[in-house]
Amino acid sequence: MKKVKLIIIFTVLVDVIGFGIVIPILPFYVTGFGASATIVTLLFASFSFFAFFSSPLLGAISDRIGRRPVLILSITSTAIGWFVFAGATSIPILFLGRIIDGAAAGNFSIAQSYLVDISENEEDRTVNLGLIGAIFGIGFMLGPIIGGALATISHATPFWFAGGLATINAITAYYFLPETNKRKNTEIRLNLNPLVPLQRAIQDFELRPLFVTWMMFGLANVTSQTVFSLFVSKNFGFNAFVTGLTFTGMGVVVAINQGVLLKRFWLKRFSEGALEKIMLGALIIGVTLFVTRSLYLFIVATLFIGTGQSVLRVVLTSQVAGAANPQSKGEKLGMLSSLMSMCMVIGPIISGPLFEIDDTFPYYLAGVYLIFGLMMAIRHDRNATLGSGKTASGLPIKGDEP
Repeated sequence: MKKVKLIIIFTVLVDVIGFGIVIPILPFYVTGFGASATIVTLLFASFSFFAFFSSPLLGAISDRIGRRPVLILSITSTAIGWFVFAGATSIPILFLGRIIDGAAAGNFSIAQSYLVDISENEEDRTVNLGLIGAIFGIGFMLGPIIGGALATISHATPFWFAGGLATINAITAYYFLPETNKRKNTEIRLNLNPLVPLQRAIQDFELRPLFVTWMMFGLANVTSQTVFSLFVSKNFGFNAFVTGLTFTGMGVVVAINQGVLLKRFWLKRFSEGALEKIMLGALIIGVTLFVTRSLYLFIVATLFIGTGQSVLRVVLTSQVAGAANPQSKGEKLGMLSSLMSMCMVIGPIISGPLFEIDDTFPYYLAGVYLIFGLMMAIRHDRNATLGSGKTASGLPIKGDEP
């Protein structure tokens, strides 16, 4: 069982490292083909669009025929996608590489299902799923610095490296990963409509304010992130390596907040409802400092943005889980995933053209999204929604400590 867990952890790590490589390095690689900012962001959107359709479908198929064949297919698709992307000689081939990867993008969700399958009890399941978060943090710190270092050889090298990692991953899974789905549901009816979770989110009156705030956060995050490398290159002269180091630094801020400060400071001193507003405010300050084009204020901005993103993501997820009925927690959290996927399609489509008009416009728009999210948070009292004196995570809110 330990061997299975190690292979699954490696699968997630490779996925996140690849994701970490893409964000800071992709714009530098693609602009070498003469691509505009719009093309750069459409490449982000193309992967997200196909992943939006494929990820839930592959998860359902894994319930029907088993985890192992679907996971191997997904990892192989990732490897092929990276190799096509790295060896591209034209912009259409770049899009083909991202589409191949997105068309079978189920690594993450199937890996989660694997960890649930091998869990012996509820506590073990929570611990196993917690590993996903830890590996995500590690991968997001390693990806940008690996990508930045390899980019000093050539801008294509990081993507060859990511493809090689995925290939090793697929071979390892093929020879060593057993099937863990012992209760295959061959009667399951596959739902090809990825909009169903979104429809349910809109119809959920009680949780709708949280869903709207989550969507505003997602749109702001994706809109600003997809043009980040272009922005720092244009305004501060950052190359791929320095940009990778910047992302790694932000990853360290995220890790410190989620691994240490969240439990020991933030949740001890503030309620989740208060933290939601504080972190939205921190993000607003961060994107506002970005538009000054000052390098010193940019450094301060990364601290605000890293802290705001890391804490707000956990707090909003926790509030949804705490407010949902025990029988529907998985469904509600799935809605968050669907909403974020939608943001990853819409955000890049808007940010590229805006960047071409003025490089600060995507950050102004991100600020508008965040202000709207803050207005939603202020309007609705989250503590009343939770209906108790404790946070959704079970920790006492400020003022309840003995």
